[in-house]
Amino acid sequence: MAIDHLNPPTGQMADNVIGFARALRKAGLPVGPGAAIDALAALQLIEIGKRADVFTTLEAIFVKRHDHALIFRQAFDLFFRAEEDWKQMLDSVPLPDDAKRKPPPASRRVQEAMAQPSRGEEREAPQEHEIKLSVSDREILQKKDFAQMSAAEIAEVTRAIAAMRLPQAELRTRRTRPDRQGSRLDLRRTLRASLRTGGDIVDIRRLGLIDKPAPIVALLDISGSMSEYTRLFLHFLHAITDARKRVSVFLFGTRLTNVTRALRARDPDEALASCSASVQDWAGGTRISASLHQFNKLWGRRVLGQGAIVLLISDGLEREADSQLAFEMDRLHRSCRRLIWLNPLLRFDGFEPKAQGIKMMLPHVDEFRPVHNLTSIDGLIKALSAPTSGHHRPLIRPAA
Repeated sequence: MAIDHLNPPTGQMADNVIGFARALRKAGLPVGPGAAIDALAALQLIEIGKRADVFTTLEAIFVKRHDHALIFRQAFDLFFRAEEDWKQMLDSVPLPDDAKRKPPPASRRVQEAMAQPSRGEEREAPQEHEIKLSVSDREILQKKDFAQMSAAEIAEVTRAIAAMRLPQAELRTRRTRPDRQGSRLDLRRTLRASLRTGGDIVDIRRLGLIDKPAPIVALLDISGSMSEYTRLFLHFLHAITDARKRVSVFLFGTRLTNVTRALRARDPDEALASCSASVQDWAGGTRISASLHQFNKLWGRRVLGQGAIVLLISDGLEREADSQLAFEMDRLHRSCRRLIWLNPLLRFDGFEPKAQGIKMMLPHVDEFRPVHNLTSIDGLIKALSAPTSGHHRPLIRPAA
């Protein structure tokens, strides 16, 4: 059966499918009007009374990638749920097992897409006032501490962090590639090119050095005092992982956990849920010295090569502050190109490094920066995009 895109079906079923397509688009799926028309035509070929057939048909049309299957399933269950007697559901005790389960990672985003404001509420507030309020809210959120934000403000900050892009400061390597303006002579390619003309004309071929983005290694403290900042910084790392493929992330509290693979999921909610599931000591104690020792011993040579930049996110409040902590920090500093310590305690104007752990760690870092609001993250982006200087070996070209 050919699909007539000029005369699509109409009626209640068409309204439902178009509304469902809009909800999917708001949830992040690339659904266009052509896919909605295809879905309407496909539903006419199946038995509309069977829910499983409708689900399979719409999934085959709207889902183009494996990462979108979970979002589609949640949206379908919310949009096409059967009518039930809500009073009986409220009076029924105890709650069913489904209500006790933890919602899937993508359910929050789907519920936000389904929740549409009524037309009356949109007409009450003029558009000019909405623009002024949004600008002032953004200015407040830029400087507001993450730990003092409400749930709605955290959601707004999460969306702002997801939209951030990290300009890539490129690291000049020793490897070469063909380059007309290169500084080195490519003798092999030059001789091959001269054979085509019998040696009468010699076309000089040159080689240029390859520039690659410097790898980033993040060590995040997930103790009780750092949990609020770590979760939002994980959103930032997830956002830059798409731009930089060489991003390694480790979480540590009382032990070290590698969450690099978990953070590579395209959906941010799914990525953070996978990180939380793989960590057993979230919001617990802090053993910075033991965690750094484990990282230097097991992962240092694997991820710190090729001029890596290390981001250490911690407040430095170590339970076992001794000479071993200073030794591990010095070893980490010597193994990387640049060590940046991000400490939320710098949000206080009168901060002084009086804690023993901070005193031992501070001499072995290149930069000491705050990480408590959006302004500090913007400053970190500028610092990562700038070239390094001083005793570090190869040159880094600043981002364009």
